[in-house]
Amino acid sequence: MKPSLDYMGYALILLLLVFAAPLLGQTSDAKKPDPTKVSGNIAAATPAYAELLLRKTELLSELESLVIEYTNDFPRVKEIRYALALIERDFGRIGRVKPADSGKLTLALGKLMVRKVELESDLWKLQGNYKDEHPDVKRAKRRVEIYETAVSEILN
Repeated sequence: MKPSLDYMGYALILLLLVFAAPLLGQTSDAKKPDPTKVSGNIAAATPAYAELLLRKTELLSELESLVIEYTNDFPRVKEIRYALALIERDFGRIGRVKPADSGKLTLALGKLMVRKVELESDLWKLQGNYKDEHPDVKRAKRRVEIYETAVSEILN
């Protein structure tokens, strides 16, 4: 049995829509991807990136639940925003790793970076309450330095 002309017409239209749909959505003012973002980089497919993304997602989730009831001046909201900024900094840092060195971006590195962000947040909170000469601040700074040394050793 021969397909009817109407059936062939519909099939042709469907094929055109399927294959042309991505092209139809592109216009001259379409937002182009930002080359500085990690997602277009090989680093986005690494365990270190995934570990940072997991922590970022956890923090964003907590932040969303807090901003429903609290203002941006609430201490935990400020702390989460600070930690998110630190994670974005680290995304940029792993995004600058050359593709040939992407083997350095291991799960262990991701865990080191996440822990360093936590320690930096703790230090930030302590510095809000105490002077830099305070023993707790000094200890917190030293912990951050130790983790930074480990991260730098892997990345450099």
